[in-house]
Amino acid sequence: MQIPKPAIRIIQWTLIAYGLIGIALYYLQDMLVIHPKKLEIEDTYSFSYPYKEVNLQYEDNVIFHLVQFTTKDSTPKGVVLYFHGNRENVERYARFAPFFTNEGYEVWMCDYPQFGKSRGEFSEALVYEESIQVYKLARQKFNSDQIIVYGKSLGTGPATYLASKRDCKQLILETPYLSIPDVASHFFWMYPVQQMMQYDFPNKKHILLVDAPITIYHGTNDKIIPYAHAQELYQLQPTRAELVTLPNGTHRNLMKFPLMQDHLRTILKRDNSFKLESLSLP
Repeated sequence: MQIPKPAIRIIQWTLIAYGLIGIALYYLQDMLVIHPKKLEIEDTYSFSYPYKEVNLQYEDNVIFHLVQFTTKDSTPKGVVLYFHGNRENVERYARFAPFFTNEGYEVWMCDYPQFGKSRGEFSEALVYEESIQVYKLARQKFNSDQIIVYGKSLGTGPATYLASKRDCKQLILETPYLSIPDVASHFFWMYPVQQMMQYDFPNKKHILLVDAPITIYHGTNDKIIPYAHAQELYQLQPTRAELVTLPNGTHRNLMKFPLMQDHLRTILKRDNSFKLESLSLP
């Protein structure tokens, strides 16, 4: 049976489109994963709450820039190491600091290489190293049971990695993913993304090594990272984690929900004698 010429042309164009999209996915994945906004070192922030800036010189060409939002109390309860999402820089996420500082916790937000005032080439290994260096700095001032590790979206990668390597009071994950290839495969299921993606950030692997209590926040209407990712991460640590579901929550609006605000406030009020058995599991 001879295939009609119009059908052949459709197949040809489909294969060409498949190939071009695949090539773009491979070579332009940086543009899909990160959206940094660079700042000059001398630039000033316009935050309306107190803060300090710290530069951690890691290598000749690498600087980890850190903004430390302080509390009104001279003796803070502890510190939240906040690893932000994939857009712009600390300026975009600073508005979340009062949720923690109002409860007596300092908030340390670091920009990844290429973001804000940090310098260096963005890479998974360097982001992991930055998390370790920030933790080391925190341990000069705080005990491990005073350190809360918080990750938002992309930041759940370094946050989960850090909590798997160092002791902390709590790991909090907002809109986490199983891994970057797992997110890509949700949108580009027709491609072998596991082999194509240069970033991994395998939360599904690192979460298994976390000894601290884990809280996961995720909305059911998240169009960027499916809610199913949070469910699977919870199922990997069912005796250590709690999953807080925000009905109709999207990827960017969870902090507007009173449910999340109240639950987060409860976590921050827990003292250091908090035990895993007292977790309120779903």
